[in-house]
Amino acid sequence: MEFGVLLGDVPRSVTPREHLDQLLRQVAAAQRNGFTLLALGQHFLYGDIRWLQPVPTLARLAAEVEPSVRLATTVLVAPLHHPVVLAEELATLDIVTDGRLVVGLGLGYRKEEYRQLGVPFGTRVPRFEEAVTLMRELWTSERVTFRGQFWHLEDAEPHLFPLQQPTPPLWIGASAEPGVRRAARLGDAWPIGPNMPVAEIEQHLATWASVREELGRPVGRQPIRREIVLGLDRADARARFAAMTADRLQAYAARERATVGSGLAVAAEGGTALLGSADDVVEQLRELAARLPVGPIVVRAQWPGMSGDDVCSYLEELGESVVRPLAGDC
Repeated sequence: MEFGVLLGDVPRSVTPREHLDQLLRQVAAAQRNGFTLLALGQHFLYGDIRWLQPVPTLARLAAEVEPSVRLATTVLVAPLHHPVVLAEELATLDIVTDGRLVVGLGLGYRKEEYRQLGVPFGTRVPRFEEAVTLMRELWTSERVTFRGQFWHLEDAEPHLFPLQQPTPPLWIGASAEPGVRRAARLGDAWPIGPNMPVAEIEQHLATWASVREELGRPVGRQPIRREIVLGLDRADARARFAAMTADRLQAYAARERATVGSGLAVAAEGGTALLGSADDVVEQLRELAARLPVGPIVVRAQWPGMSGDDVCSYLEELGESVVRPLAGDC
């Protein structure tokens, strides 16, 4: 069983230098403890919470990790980028990471980001589909003529191609059936969100498999985000998780994602988070893997209020009690 770490945001009260230092320590702890995927998402103009932008950050982190560790953008808000710029930046990143890049793309959900960047929120779905189609063309063709609704190229000659051929793996984010169908058409995998119940995941995986089989493409395993917190028992782990995520609930509500905040609250009650003693969590993960064709399992290590030492301790705890015991499992 493979595990990854979602590298999170921090309050702006943490200085930029401290932020990078904490990130490098977190990456070292993750690698030391058997995590083989490092993932970083994207936001713009996020107020009192700082996100480091994923393309330059992952390029920096590539120098810190072994060849067995992959790096992922989960997810870039594709409709807010020009596809030519995004395709060339990601091709460069794939080269810099020696072909270890996973490209995660999504629609985004913050109307404020779209408003400030001058992109109509209502066009995000067709923009996304067009952008992904054009990016694939730019990665695989010596000449590109493209006449879309939003972008036009006439006999363009790409000069940057990713190291992975024909393209890096594309993970397409989605949280509802139309999005899962879109991910199955346009991408290579569907990264499952942390608060989606197993029964709902099963329904979406059936949709995914149906579309993939119609297209003659492999179904495969899907990456999945899950929150994991260890404790003396389930009640202790649940209390610990609730304390870790309390500030995040307020942050989501303030940033147009109250539904995700409510999902975290449900997870804290044992709905989707994997909570309990080490033995409990190992068993829960084995049950999850037996029921769903998923992997890697991607966890968030850093929550508001956690110091760099806290994050490293959390990764050490998971590595010893969960990652290593499951290393031999499929």
